[in-house]
Amino acid sequence: MTLQQEIVGNAMQMAVVNLQPGQTVYCEAGKFLFKTTNVTMETRLSGPSGNGGQQQGGSGGGMGGLLRQAMGTAMQVGQRMLAGESLAFQYFTSQGGEGTVGFAGVLPGEMRALELDGRRAWFAEKDAFVAAESTVEFGIAFAGGRTGMSGGEGFILEKFTGYGTVIIAGAGNFIDLNPADFGGRIEVDTGCVVAFEEGIQYGVQRVGGLNRQGIMNAVFGGEGLSLATLEGNGRVILQSLTIESLANALKKAQGGDKQGPTGGLFSTHAG
Repeated sequence: MTLQQEIVGNAMQMAVVNLQPGQTVYCEAGKFLFKTTNVTMETRLSGPSGNGGQQQGGSGGGMGGLLRQAMGTAMQVGQRMLAGESLAFQYFTSQGGEGTVGFAGVLPGEMRALELDGRRAWFAEKDAFVAAESTVEFGIAFAGGRTGMSGGEGFILEKFTGYGTVIIAGAGNFIDLNPADFGGRIEVDTGCVVAFEEGIQYGVQRVGGLNRQGIMNAVFGGEGLSLATLEGNGRVILQSLTIESLANALKKAQGGDKQGPTGGLFSTHAG
C-alpha cells in the first residue's frame, strides 16, 4: 500500500502523511509534529523487520523466539547508539478510518520522499531519516574504518531497504545529481551529502597532496583535509547547507566566532 504523503512549506518543510485504516508509519523519536485522534502512537526500541512493523516472536517462537527477538532488539539499539541515532522509534497506526500524521526534520531545509522498490537500497547521512512505511527497514551501515577516519561524517550511514516510502530531511536546498552525467565521479564537501542509491561508491580523498598547495587548501580553503567522492550510475542528493557552516554562522552572530578569515583547519567546530 503506497504511503500517501505531501511535503509542504519552504524554508522549514514538513511531511503530512495520510494513513489508510490499519496502515502504519514510523519515525525517529523527535521528528513527530501532530496527528489526528484516531491515530495511535506506540514507542518501541525495535525497528521494523519487513513484516508491517509488527514485532516478531509470540506463539510460534517460544522462549527461543523471545530470546532471539530480545537479542535482535539489543543489537539494533546498540548500533543506533553507536551511530548517535535515537534509541527508539515511534509507530503510528490509523484506527477506524483514515488518519493524518505530520513529521519534520530538525534543521531549516528541504525534505524528500524516496520510493523503494525492493531492489535498490538507499543510504543517507545520519540524522537524515524522518519517517517511513513499516515495510521499509532501517539499518546502520559502516563506510569502512579508513573512510570513516578520513571523512568524519562518512563513517556511519543510515541504510533503508525493503519497499515503500521513506522520508528524509536535510539542511538548505537539495540538488539531485548522477555522477554518470559528470564523467562517472563527483567530489563534494563531506557535509553536503544527504543520500545516494545503492550502487554508488562512496569514499573520501585527501584535498591535494602534502605540498604547498595541498596545505593551503586544507588550512585556508574551508574544506579541511578531505572531500567525499561519489562514483557510479545512480541518484545522489546533496544539500546546500552543512551543519558545521550553520553552527559557525550562529556562533558568529552571537559574538562567539573564533574562526577568523581562514576557515579550513582553523574552523571552530560545534561540540
